[in-house]
Amino acid sequence: MSQALKAESAAPETAPMKDMKEIVALCKRRGFIFPASDIYGGINGFWDFGPLGVELKNNLRDLWWKHMVLTPPLGPEGTEYAGQPVEIVGLDSAIIQNPKAWVASGHVGGFSDPMVDCRETKLRYRADHLLVYKPKSGDGPWLAIMENTEDDEIEKRIKKVGKGKAADYEVHKLVDLPAAEFTHIIGPDTKTVGTLTEPKQFNLMFHTFIGATGGDENKAYLRPETAQGIFLNFKNVLDSSRVRVPFGIAQVGKAFRNEVNPRNFIFRSREFEQMEMEWFCHPNEAKIWREFWFQERQKFWRAIGLRSDNLRMRDHDQDELSHYAKEGLGTADIEYRFPFTAPDFGELEGIAHRCDFDLTQHQEHSKVKLEYMDPVTQEKFFPHVIEPAAGLTRGVLALLTEGFTPDPNRPSGVYLDFHPSVAPKKAAILPLTAKDEHPVLATKLYMEVREHFNIDLDIKQNIGKRYARQDEIGTPFCFTIDDQTVQDKTLTVRHRNTMKQDRINMDNVVEYMQKNMLLATGRG
Repeated sequence: MSQALKAESAAPETAPMKDMKEIVALCKRRGFIFPASDIYGGINGFWDFGPLGVELKNNLRDLWWKHMVLTPPLGPEGTEYAGQPVEIVGLDSAIIQNPKAWVASGHVGGFSDPMVDCRETKLRYRADHLLVYKPKSGDGPWLAIMENTEDDEIEKRIKKVGKGKAADYEVHKLVDLPAAEFTHIIGPDTKTVGTLTEPKQFNLMFHTFIGATGGDENKAYLRPETAQGIFLNFKNVLDSSRVRVPFGIAQVGKAFRNEVNPRNFIFRSREFEQMEMEWFCHPNEAKIWREFWFQERQKFWRAIGLRSDNLRMRDHDQDELSHYAKEGLGTADIEYRFPFTAPDFGELEGIAHRCDFDLTQHQEHSKVKLEYMDPVTQEKFFPHVIEPAAGLTRGVLALLTEGFTPDPNRPSGVYLDFHPSVAPKKAAILPLTAKDEHPVLATKLYMEVREHFNIDLDIKQNIGKRYARQDEIGTPFCFTIDDQTVQDKTLTVRHRNTMKQDRINMDNVVEYMQKNMLLATGRG
């Protein structure tokens, strides 16, 4: 691990603990995220983004696209690319591709997780997500509990079923125990011993059928990742665009994985969005570009508001590596300290060296030549790929978690400390009262400012409740029209974090916001 990566991993654990239940409740109450099909009781692993959630998600997506495609970073220092913007183009590929593509990529044969079933409840669990609590005394049943279960829930389970305390048990991973010992284990949702089956592999891809009839000949898959659409279009992009290695192809889009145990709100769901970029480079330069993208991607997350001590870089252990990374430089994750992982971290983005696995596999299976020829040197080679792959949905969750700030001095008891670049609403225009000239002037100002920023016009309720609402949705500034505004065209500016108020001229609102918003470019 490089010294930079070691420094990231050693960041101090100073972030205050936050209650995930409170964050989820705020998300529904204020229109960020709803359970999908909510009026029918929801559907596990699927979520809808409400009016504010879709704005937050789109802001993150657009900042990523700007950083990667519209204004990409300058090349690494000490190389021939230093001082020059790297070259990245965009793509939007189909969700359903030819099924042969997923055979070539290894997803049909190898995209699976170990699962165990409970014979009594008929529930299924990821074997590698189950922890087994084994009595230190050697007497009594062993308890299987899902990892990341909150401590109080573990204590309740042990007290109810095991008749003891968590301190009386030693913890093992289920996958580390021999199958012969499963007869001692009580599953997570039963009181009966020995109901868990041996782990079996379960493919995570959703399948569907193309056309009017079913059958294996018409079977297709919803993509489990956006990357393969990029590799399938490598030749098309080369033939139609003026790009040459090294260059990147970026894509934002939906992906689908039939997770057996979706959990932790939108962290692990069955439908999600990814922001992926495949960087094609000469094999001899793979290490340089891997380090480059490690640093650039960390800069991005910090620039949009994630604190350094909540982020870390972690190299994958050998047994974690994907098949395409085993022969290369490996994979490292940018991880964030979520409430359900604290004091540990959960994956936010991975940067992988995919070697030349994908292009060689697709050439072999499609019989179409995908080897690259350098137009200057005439050298032929398969480019190696460095892949920064971020979860857009997980990024939204990290922003919500980072921004969630309890404050007993506010009527709402909390505010969302969003960086202005990602805040769903950049400002709110608030007439002090809903009568006389206040709403007229507020509406006039709103019509002017909305041409420059996404803002809110909020006229009803008392001013305290309106401030509280804007705090809860993370609006950086509130501009209030009052009696003095009618007299001299000045208004108050309330700052979300400090609640400090300034007085400025009504004609200077756009300029004031432009100076104070510190709009991020994704780098800084």
